[in-house]
Amino acid sequence: MAKRVYEVAKEINISSGEILEFLRNNGYEIKSNLSSLTSGQEKAVMEHFKGKTGETKKKTKKTSSKTVLKKDTKRKTPTKKTSSKKESSATGSKTEKNKIKEEKKVFKKTTKKDGKKKEKDKPKQKKEEKKAKVEESEKGVEKKNKVVATKKEEKKYEPGEIGVIEVSEFTTVRQLAAKIGRKTKEVMSKLKEKGVNAGANQIIDFSLIEEVAGEFGYLVDRIPYEHEALVDLEKPDPEDKLKERPPIVTFMGHVDHGKTSLLDWIRHSRIAAKEAGGITQHIGAYQVEYNGKKITFLDTPGHEAFTKMRARGANVTDIVILVVAADEGIKPQTVEAINHAKSAGVQIIVAINKIDKPEANPDMVKRQLLEHNLVVEDYGGDIVSVPVSAKTGEGMEELLEYILLVAEMLELKANPDRSAIGYIIEARVDRGRGPVATVLVQNGTLKRGDIFTCGYTFGRVRGMFNDLEKQVKEAPPSTPVEVLGFNAIPDAGDKFYVVKNEQIAREIAEVKKLRNESEKQKSKPKKLSLDDLFKKMEQGEIKELPIVLKCDVQGSVETIDALLNKLSNPEVKINVIHRAVGAITENDVLLASASNAIIVGFHVKADKKTMKLAEQEGVEIRVHNIIYELTNEIKAAIEGMLSPEVKEEVIGRLEVRKVFKVPKVGFVAGCYVLEGYITRKAGVRVYRDNILIHEGRIASLKRFKDDVSEVKAGYECGLSIENLKDIREGDEIEAFITVEVKKKLD
Repeated sequence: MAKRVYEVAKEINISSGEILEFLRNNGYEIKSNLSSLTSGQEKAVMEHFKGKTGETKKKTKKTSSKTVLKKDTKRKTPTKKTSSKKESSATGSKTEKNKIKEEKKVFKKTTKKDGKKKEKDKPKQKKEEKKAKVEESEKGVEKKNKVVATKKEEKKYEPGEIGVIEVSEFTTVRQLAAKIGRKTKEVMSKLKEKGVNAGANQIIDFSLIEEVAGEFGYLVDRIPYEHEALVDLEKPDPEDKLKERPPIVTFMGHVDHGKTSLLDWIRHSRIAAKEAGGITQHIGAYQVEYNGKKITFLDTPGHEAFTKMRARGANVTDIVILVVAADEGIKPQTVEAINHAKSAGVQIIVAINKIDKPEANPDMVKRQLLEHNLVVEDYGGDIVSVPVSAKTGEGMEELLEYILLVAEMLELKANPDRSAIGYIIEARVDRGRGPVATVLVQNGTLKRGDIFTCGYTFGRVRGMFNDLEKQVKEAPPSTPVEVLGFNAIPDAGDKFYVVKNEQIAREIAEVKKLRNESEKQKSKPKKLSLDDLFKKMEQGEIKELPIVLKCDVQGSVETIDALLNKLSNPEVKINVIHRAVGAITENDVLLASASNAIIVGFHVKADKKTMKLAEQEGVEIRVHNIIYELTNEIKAAIEGMLSPEVKEEVIGRLEVRKVFKVPKVGFVAGCYVLEGYITRKAGVRVYRDNILIHEGRIASLKRFKDDVSEVKAGYECGLSIENLKDIREGDEIEAFITVEVKKKLD
């Protein structure tokens, strides 16, 4: 049974006012001493006043005994005088016991005489006791404030106190229970009361987290990351702790324009010889030293299929070296590299390679760069261009000097004295060492033995190797290292965090994995196909048909593009979002997936890998070898999306020859079908003297006593028309039906 305030006050021997004051100061809404206390409130009161009541009792006993002793001494002083007088008159044979008896008698007499004085001293005693209580209560409040302050610092809250917890929107039931100090079953039961049957490892909505935490006496603070530990890791570092770091430089450009050969010259090693066919097949991360300063290089592949990897390289870099062959000029993948660098907002340095060739034309490259809004310094712009040769080494030192100069202008800094943060550049499985990943440290210092989390994976750094395959103990900012110790293969591009312990690392990885699974379960986006265009158009979900067009030659691209644009109309618009020459690639599939488009190919096809990706992404690929087949298919799809025209078609004419009145039915017309036919579902118009008097539906159609669905010309029938009471002999009836006619493009 819940106790009332006055009952608890009586039990611990204090006033109800003190309990009310304590509870109100701690945020509880208690109206009076008759209010009932919860078990948590009662416990808080007992713990707070338990020590205080013991101290007050001891102090009151001591003070009362002292006052009695003082009174005794005051009373005994006159008795000594009287006793001395009596002792002189009495015989000397009195024993000590008799003396004590006489003293007691005298004390009783004096106390009677001093009764009036005693009554005067009582209010003084009460005042002294009140002062002592006030002092003790003030001390208790100070102690309470100290306790509350320490609890806030430790972020541990007793039952009944209001606390604040920091959680993300991806918190599971188990994690919420741990944060509020409750059992998982308690939180699950609370959720069941709200109609949510959630498991221990299930992510719950943030609104539910706030409700459940509020019922347990906690306020919730939302954090933008998967875990509160990431909040501290993502905080900007103070300026006094930042130190200069090496620049991260990425080589980008078209295939076989000499990116790896330039880096090979810089590193003085034959990297290109190790690659299949001399072409870079994966991202390599390397670090070199020039003029006493370190530079980190990323070598991205030039193949079109590795566009995503090239995009990652641009996102983690500070400076992009755009490599363009002086004899070939700008190629399609060079344009892609320019776009990636611009979108990443990084500084671009153009390296015009292969100037040692006789057909080299650096001025041609500079003019082509103007078409992409890259104006070199020679033409009055701000883009640095350096003519170089990977074979002879001409211009290489000048290129390195420019890199250090641009890096100095950018003022690149990081804090080496903190937990490491970085990105996964590439990952693979090594037969002897398990999952291995190349990590580029962006901030902090990565050390051997550090516990980390990365995407859905976590682990401990068991070993680190630099680009020369030498083992290292630590990796400062801007350093690429190969890390061992992952529990699974991470995804390239995942962010890498060093955390305090394995529990935090595991929690972050689990939350990311659960979030990904829940997003997949919610709904897998269905991409657009020609077959469901009409349905979506009817529902008003789509007003245009986005297309990715790929052809074998540029002439076909321009011809088909013009034909498709002619098929557009006010209701449905064809939007060719990308047109290019070449086979259908993974890039085209990703673009179509992002734009909810279909891919149309002419004289080209997609390989197995691209087809598999298209199937995963739900992108439709239509391939044709004849232009009119391609345009006819698109035309048919658009015509199916157009709203049909509704037309009326007269199917028969009848003459009323007799009118019958049938009880409970009304008037029934005996008719003769003059031409055509009449059906049960047809609409009818009734004319009298060639004037329309009624239009409606047929209520019943009979031949003799049988219901029929159709009556042809030359036969008699009986019919009744809905809501028609005035029908006469000689009236003409016209039967008609509505027909939907598909619109066709001119």
